[in-house]
Amino acid sequence: MTSRRPDSFEGLGYRGREDPAFSGGYSARSFNNSSSSDLQHWVTTPPDIPGSRNLHFGDRTPQFESASEEGQPAAPPSEQLNRFAGFGIGLASLFTENVLAHPCIVFRRQCQVNYHARCYHLSPWTAISVMYNGPKALWKGMGSTFVVQGVTLGTEGIISECTPLPRELSHKWNPKQVMGHLVLKGLTHVVAMPFYSASLIETVQSEIIRDNPGILDCVKEGLGRVMGMGVPHSKRLLPLWNLVFPTVLHGILHYLISSSVQRLVLYLLRRQNNGSPKHSSPESGMDTVQSMLDAYFPELMASFAASLCADVLLFPLETVLHRLHIQGTRTIIDNTDLGFEVLPINTQYEGMRDCINAIRREEGSMGFYKGFGSIVVQYSLHATVLQITKMIYSVLLRNA
Repeated sequence: MTSRRPDSFEGLGYRGREDPAFSGGYSARSFNNSSSSDLQHWVTTPPDIPGSRNLHFGDRTPQFESASEEGQPAAPPSEQLNRFAGFGIGLASLFTENVLAHPCIVFRRQCQVNYHARCYHLSPWTAISVMYNGPKALWKGMGSTFVVQGVTLGTEGIISECTPLPRELSHKWNPKQVMGHLVLKGLTHVVAMPFYSASLIETVQSEIIRDNPGILDCVKEGLGRVMGMGVPHSKRLLPLWNLVFPTVLHGILHYLISSSVQRLVLYLLRRQNNGSPKHSSPESGMDTVQSMLDAYFPELMASFAASLCADVLLFPLETVLHRLHIQGTRTIIDNTDLGFEVLPINTQYEGMRDCINAIRREEGSMGFYKGFGSIVVQYSLHATVLQITKMIYSVLLRNA
């Protein structure tokens, strides 16, 4: 088929060099109006695509036009600062919860499963002294904790999409929705249970015998425990179905306590902020700074208080849960009394009730709180980072 396009065609800007109207000095736009009917038989005008318009000679592309010409003013500086403050504050909180707090979590778990320990580390000072001796070993297993979080979030999303179980509760909830929501949480903990067990082993295992496991080794070990394959375990290893009840109980109780405390603290903080008088003048900009901080910090403080209350109240149950998960896995941990040497885990609990009775009989009531000082260090560090971040952003917003 012979092309009907002229030889001198140069795209949409073609004006016809042979046309006398073009050489006679007419403007491009007037030529377009006068001879558009003559070019309709071979020129096809594409649709008006945003960012790529049909321009004529002398027109400017929209991406170089000012916002005032388009009628859409740019975002005010206060809104940009608000977004920047929210992103920075949330990033600081996330970094503290998952990175800076990891050594405290590792040491806490080691103390909880160490039934040999004579020093319970109930005070943060003793915990800090031992943690200071081996700071490098306290970062082990951090990748597996992210894997467990990913498995938990993915499982919850898949189950909620495939079943009528609600992932979130609306303000007008009813008992049926609450029960379905709790069932969803329970099923999620059941699916993530073998991977949580593998992650627990990585975090408490001594660095002396570890072979630098990869991030996905947690998934491999979890699947191996489900199918009865992988690393050989002793006969004292508890079946997974014996771990379902304590794991689901701890997960649901932690969720209920943290959600209730978070709602209560958030309600009190917002009520306090709404009822407190503002003495600053508009010229000083203090109202804008305070409004930006009040938009983000109440939720962070509510989440902080919720996690703290849940971890403190469920600390004894967490100790029992970790000892049941670690039993029979041939795990060797560090000596938390000295900060060096290693100790084997050779417990013989028959279940949750037997573990509770054995801890109370052999280690006393305070045996359920071994490593409690590390949780004080963890949340003190978290509160300090939040306060420093608030001060920094307050100064930056005032200067801006």
